Amino acid sequence: MTRIYLVEDHAILRDGVRALLETAGFEVVGESDDPQQALREIAQLRPDVLLLDLNLQGQSGMELLKQLKQARSSVRTLVLTMSSLPHNATEALQLGAMGYVLKGSPATELLQAVRAVARGQRHVGPGVGELMLQAMEVPKGDDPLSQLSPRELKVMRLVVRGRTSVEIGIELNLSSKTVDTYRSRLMAKLGVGDVTALVRLAVRTGLLDVHADE
Repeated sequence: MTRIYLVEDHAILRDGVRALLETAGFEVVGESDDPQQALREIAQLRPDVLLLDLNLQGQSGMELLKQLKQARSSVRTLVLTMSSLPHNATEALQLGAMGYVLKGSPATELLQAVRAVARGQRHVGPGVGELMLQAMEVPKGDDPLSQLSPRELKVMRLVVRGRTSVEIGIELNLSSKTVDTYRSRLMAKLGVGDVTALVRLAVRTGLLDVHADE
């Protein structure tokens, strides 16, 4: 039986995906909404497949992919995400993901992808091939978020989720004044004048999933 580990930060979605997988005959051996916890548990549980979201409450699933690659983990990763940014699909596959499926896909597509990845085969869902072609045609620098540093991107993820500077500072171990500096700098880079415009940009680029329950 194929053993699966889930990384998804929305409990309702996680419950639904787990139920779907278990009904189809897969074993879900663990789940988390935190990449660092997932990294530890994947090493301990040694699942066959990791089902990974990319947007994780102010953190990026890409970082987990990088850490798994550095650790030479044997787990086979299937990305399941709302992100339709062209460079995200190509970057995830370059970092070792074996599949990439959008959350709007039918359940049958997800199950097909899990089975393929478990067999060691690559699988990209409908529309993902087009995203990858777009990434080849459009320089990454044309993506407005590509000009942000990793720390600025983390701050932006938290800002658009409604966190205050104090809350962000506690989570990232920064002073609230430093957070304000990061926020001002990233908004200047992106050419937006207020948080509302920043949220709109986050939705447009796929950084913020407005369809998932918090």
